[in-house]
Amino acid sequence: MDTEAIAIPATVTTPTTVDAAPISLDGLALLQAMVRGEVPAPPIAELLGMGIAVVEPGRVVFTLDTRPEFANPLGTVHGGIASTLIDSATGCAIHSALPADSTYTTVDLSVTFVRPIALDGAHLRCEGTALHVGRKVATARARITDDQHRLVAHGSSTCVVLPATP
Repeated sequence: MDTEAIAIPATVTTPTTVDAAPISLDGLALLQAMVRGEVPAPPIAELLGMGIAVVEPGRVVFTLDTRPEFANPLGTVHGGIASTLIDSATGCAIHSALPADSTYTTVDLSVTFVRPIALDGAHLRCEGTALHVGRKVATARARITDDQHRLVAHGSSTCVVLPATP
């Protein structure tokens, strides 16, 4: 059976370069500088409209308002949006506990979807908490709740901790 490809127009201009985060700051100071607007947010945060509401050592809270562009074919928020929110919250929870000479990247992400997420501007809150931050490996978990305080998804992440490169 032949299928016809559907072209989806791009609505966001992809930057050709992304400024690296200042490696002179530890993770907590860098995230706090982002909240204050002193350091630009990463492009993915701007693309999705994610914001950081809370930054503490080992803990962050992201917020995101759903919108129709997040739709999957069934008319609810695509699982990739929730997964990205969980990946961001767990990664930043870990980052908030790292020294200035370290960085990280996700090596494993597990997400459990508890209920469908509405596209009608629901205000999502994703709290990420670091569970273990070692010299080589770090783990964290996150929970997404909707504006009625219902759990909609939760997940965990394992990150490798790496030396920062100038």
